[in-house]
Amino acid sequence: MMRTAKFLVLFAGLVLNAAAQAERVKDIATVAGVRSNQLVGFGLVVGLAGTGDQTSQTPFTIQALKNMLAQLGVLVPANVNPQLRNVAAVMVQTELPPFAKPGQTIDVTVSSNGNAQSLRGGTLLMTPLRGADGNVYAMAQGNLAVGGFGIAGDDGSSVTVNIPTTGRIPGGATVERTVPTSLGSSDGLILNLYTPDFTTSHRLAESINNSLGPGVAQPIDAISVHLRAPADFNQRVGYLSHIENLEVEPAEAPARVIVNSRTGTVVIGSQVRVRPAAVAHGSLLVNISEFDLVSQPGPFSEGQTAIVERSEIDVEQEESSMFLFGPGVTLNEIVEAVNQVGAAPGDLVAILEALKEAGALSAQLIVI
Repeated sequence: MMRTAKFLVLFAGLVLNAAAQAERVKDIATVAGVRSNQLVGFGLVVGLAGTGDQTSQTPFTIQALKNMLAQLGVLVPANVNPQLRNVAAVMVQTELPPFAKPGQTIDVTVSSNGNAQSLRGGTLLMTPLRGADGNVYAMAQGNLAVGGFGIAGDDGSSVTVNIPTTGRIPGGATVERTVPTSLGSSDGLILNLYTPDFTTSHRLAESINNSLGPGVAQPIDAISVHLRAPADFNQRVGYLSHIENLEVEPAEAPARVIVNSRTGTVVIGSQVRVRPAAVAHGSLLVNISEFDLVSQPGPFSEGQTAIVERSEIDVEQEESSMFLFGPGVTLNEIVEAVNQVGAAPGDLVAILEALKEAGALSAQLIVI
């Protein structure tokens, strides 16, 4: 059995032993209250080339079609259920950006809600998009752009490329209502870090105070920093424009080792250290071979020729390798040592777990 010495190790930093690089405030924090909102709606896609819902199995498609036709003045008898294959029930979803104004357009994603085979070539009819509060914030309509396709034969064989039951409509929704924000309604502003860290929060407040004066920014906790802001809303725009372009040196990430047990991916942070420890790596290789032997009777013995099954078991001990970790070993040295041993991803996980149990791994070991 051949073993590979290759495994995937992703570095938390781009360059080992390099100082952390300063980042803009807009890249590490966001203003509290300035957020997008999810919108969703139920609609119909028409104009499909026989790839729509099988209405006998999706009665809600016919129900929605009848309701829409009734609103347009076309009455379908209650005892009539059209068997259509060019209509599909869909869910429409999008995100309403902060500060979006009525009349602006946003992209929408359309996904089949029934058993349609493909939405290629379809047109979404006017669909109201609602927020979590039930209010309509946008209206969607337009021709779908579908990146996948599917082909089926009469014998049941089929070929599908990508996902033909999901499409997008660039600029397919028009904003109808503005979502209120708290940007100009409070006395101050709050910046929230994307990654909680007390050191980064302190440095963020320090950078703002160095630029705008003492007491302008005060850290609240590991995520939030409170800002004194101008009372005039228009002045706050320029105020935030200045702050979001300030540079802050984020704190170094905590020492962590992330192991994905399904893919064999191992991520080792640059701050991971190993205390003195010795690691041996080796395993047994067992080969079992089965073969048949022919048993021939002796002359004049009146015996019969028979086939006898035999098995051979060969056990080999792979060459064990042992390496020694000195105190304060860095990430680069860990990777080099494990590569020299010839560890596969599964072996590397076992080594890291053993080091953690032995108390020699100065990091959080997280298995996902």
